[in-house]
Amino acid sequence: MHAKNIIWIIFNILLAISVLFILPAQAQAKKVREYWIAAEKVTWNYAPTEKNLIESEGDLGVWGKTLAYTKYRYIGYTDGKYTTPVPQPEWAGILGPQIRAVVGDTIKVHFLNKTDRPLSMHPHGVFYQKDDEGADGGKGASIAPGARYTYTWVADEAAGPGPNDPSSVIWLYHSHVMAEEEMNLGLIGTIAITREGKARSQDDPTPRDVDQEFVSLFTIFNEENDEESGLKHTINGRIFGNLPGYETSLGKRVRWHLVALGNEVDNHTVHWHGQTVLAHGRRTDVIELMPASMMAVDMVPRSAGDWLFHCHVNDHMMAGMSTRWRVLP
Repeated sequence: MHAKNIIWIIFNILLAISVLFILPAQAQAKKVREYWIAAEKVTWNYAPTEKNLIESEGDLGVWGKTLAYTKYRYIGYTDGKYTTPVPQPEWAGILGPQIRAVVGDTIKVHFLNKTDRPLSMHPHGVFYQKDDEGADGGKGASIAPGARYTYTWVADEAAGPGPNDPSSVIWLYHSHVMAEEEMNLGLIGTIAITREGKARSQDDPTPRDVDQEFVSLFTIFNEENDEESGLKHTINGRIFGNLPGYETSLGKRVRWHLVALGNEVDNHTVHWHGQTVLAHGRRTDVIELMPASMMAVDMVPRSAGDWLFHCHVNDHMMAGMSTRWRVLP
């Protein structure tokens, strides 16, 4: 064989080997993901239609006496000017912007407190130094009105999916200066961490083995010092079917991220009509949640229609902890 041909063959073999090693390294390159989030004071309506959309002949009962309250929310922005909000899906409701990362990534959250009280951002699950805990001392524990702070968190291996978890897991974040009061005010959001090697791309940290993801927060907001009319039994801050946007199609791979917050009455049994989910290898249509619990479950819808999605605790159903979700043919 001619010497030039031999050299050419060797060159191509070496090139192929380098591609095998370099491309995976590039695909798994760690990334710094930046978010600009402000805390803001808003007026929140638990049932914007002022109707019971679950029972056509029903009303809102005592829970419809007052629907609009002053709340505090986390709002995402496109950059540090804090002028252009990041669009939220309808189903997100009162939830703050979702923070996403892949195992190995660093998360930087540029926080601006636009409200009239000290607040913070405390994450669950991710790695952080004391100053970035957003609670219990440290520079980020209490951010004064009008002030800014950049939190640095790391999505290390312990923040990602475990051996029996799906390809992504969910964590909560919330204010922790006066934690109980601030969560009740609405300062709640989620962090989704994707397993290394499972993201769609370096720029898109969503898991490639699912087609669609939803987040559902089950909590009772206490607006009137335990008066029944002020106990708003919500999914993402809405009652009696006033949460639109949960829509998917037959055969899609759907991941539901379920979270709960609250006190001893916030024990919830999340139930989907018409479908089942897979939770850590268990097939079911009811998932049990306790306060501050977080779970990811998977579903492939098999029946088209508009379906109930609700807490199966009797008095929670009665108080409006229900909505509908749609499966298109």
